[in-house]
Parts: sequence; C-alpha cells; structure tokens
Amino acid sequence: MKKVLVLGGTRFFGKRLVQLLADSGAEVTVATRGLAEADLPPQVKRLTLDRDDKSALATAGEQQWDIVYDNICYSYQNAVDACEVFCGKVGKYVLTSTLSVYDFSDQALKEEAFDPYTYPLRPGTWEGVSYQEGKRQAEAVFFQTAAFPVAAVRFPIVLAEDDYTRRLHFHVEHVQQEQPIGLVNPEAVMCFIHAGEAAKFLAWVGTDAFTGPVNANSQGTITLQALLDMISQAVGKPARIEAETDPAHQSPFGFPHSFFMDTSKAAAAGYAFAALDSWLPELIQSIAKETVQAKA
Repeated sequence: MKKVLVLGGTRFFGKRLVQLLADSGAEVTVATRGLAEADLPPQVKRLTLDRDDKSALATAGEQQWDIVYDNICYSYQNAVDACEVFCGKVGKYVLTSTLSVYDFSDQALKEEAFDPYTYPLRPGTWEGVSYQEGKRQAEAVFFQTAAFPVAAVRFPIVLAEDDYTRRLHFHVEHVQQEQPIGLVNPEAVMCFIHAGEAAKFLAWVGTDAFTGPVNANSQGTITLQALLDMISQAVGKPARIEAETDPAHQSPFGFPHSFFMDTSKAAAAGYAFAALDSWLPELIQSIAKETVQAKA
C-alpha cells in the first residue's frame, strides 16, 4: 500500500486527486490549514499546518512517504523548506506547476522553453513576487537542490463546474446577461484541462517513473473568439466583445498573446490526454444551465 501525502487537497482537482488515490487503495493524508470544510473519503487522514511555516511543515516530515503531492508551493522559500523537511523521507515528489512559468508565444510551448535546472535562484517568499516568478523559483529549487526524485506538472487554466475561481462562469454569465467582455486579443490561442483529468494525470505521474517538468493539457486548442462563440451558441445570445471595458468586465482569460503548450513529452511517456472538444462544450452547457437555474 502506497503512503501518500497531499499538500492542499480539499478542493477542485486536489480533492479529485485525493479521491482517486483513496480509491486505488493508497493510505492518504491531506495537509491543509484547516480553514475550509472538505468532504473527503472517511479513510483519509488529515494534518493541519501552515505551508509557510517550516516548523509546522516539519511535522509532516516526521513520517516516511512514498509520494508527496504539493499543490500549494508558490515560492523559493516554500520549495527550500520542502527540500529540507522531506530529505530522506519521500520516494517521489510531485509539484503542481503552471503554464505561467513560460512567456507568451505563438508556438506550442515545449518544456525546454523554461529550464528550471539552470534558472538563477533568488531567495524569497511569495510576497512581492509575481505568480510566474514564484513558480519558476519553486521549480528551480526542486530541480537544482532536491535530494529526491521530482516531477513538476505544468497545468494551464483548469476548468470544471466547481472551479472556485469561476473564470469560465464569468464568460457564460456575461453572455447570458448581455454584458460586455473585455478582450485585447480575441484571436489568442489557449489550452485548457478539465479538473478530472488534472487529477488523473497527477495520480499517473506519482506512480510512473517519470521525473522532470512535463506539460499537461487537453489535446487541441481554442481561440478566445471561438470559446465565446461556443458560449453564445449554448446560451442563445451574442457575446459582446470589447477591447476596453471597466475592470469588472475584463476577461480573466484576456491574454494579449497566444499561450498554449505541447504535450508530446507526456505522450512519449505513455499518457494520452482527452481531446478538448470531448468535454468543453458539455461543460459550457452545464454551467449555462446552472446559471439559469440559480437566477430562477
């Protein structure tokens, strides 16, 4: 039986990962600050700790783990603390990373577009640094200093009905309510992944021999314009796209340039992602229906 620790596993794809691991027969412990209620499988154990407090994190390092999943590492210091606390205590470490470690590109981004093995280390916490730099530093620390095997899964925007950021919901609601949506570049190309597959891929990475950075997104891309056209079709109303709007109406997907990844590395390792169009239209329909019912 695998003994697994999940740092941050009480909501969204983290919660789905915990369920998959528990269903597989793993002995799972979830570590969070304990601020949110979570309906987890009854056999799952819990640790309450502050990820930014090394002494608190050290309580998790008092045990031996086959796999540690880290969904809440956002800085150089978070990564340094983990490398020290789990040294000699973990068989494999899986870091949840992000598309944001890259810069915008009109080409599909491959893993080598950001090299954490040579990226300069800059000590600091998550305060005062961008999300991009924080995640870059986290990857760099792990790959340059960890004494255990590490994989870093680079996700794009993750979607599902229960997305607590409600970024796709924003677009559906705005089209339904005939409100403007601020988009600088409607032709920007994007990639996404469903929360269910994000969890499935994390589970696979943990048990596979794979290490290093790896991109993870659904097969296929979509422009922002095409996404809004899909929403318009589901809602039955046109999308009002404007280059400039009040901040409240600015699209959370409003990238000025294309931003999408190449997943050939994962494919070569034996993992096949679902096609984007196999789940995105259905998700939009579900959110549209949910929004209508909420207003009724």
